[in-house]
Amino acid sequence: MSETAKQRLVQRIVRNLLDIQILRLIRIEPMWGYRLKKQAEAKFGIKLRHGALYPSLNALEQEGFLTSQRQQHGGRTRKTYTITKKGKRYVDAYHKILKDQIEGKDLK
Repeated sequence: MSETAKQRLVQRIVRNLLDIQILRLIRIEPMWGYRLKKQAEAKFGIKLRHGALYPSLNALEQEGFLTSQRQQHGGRTRKTYTITKKGKRYVDAYHKILKDQIEGKDLK
């Protein structure tokens, strides 16, 4: 598979499963919105718009997958997100389902 095709596939996955990708990034370490946006751009090669990112973060928090707290940093207040146990279980379930699909177990 060419690098261009691979990159298009990764971008498609990230766009279609944005909530999972956000949780995966925050699982590594707590992050605020702008840092999350930059990490997604660096790791997945996509441009996240604020209009997609922040509604997703709010929905994930309302579902109990994330918690947030306001922190002062350099005179600015940032809302930092942390994954919850429920969020970790959700990501783990995603990995299991994806693995089963890749191995064809869902077709048996």
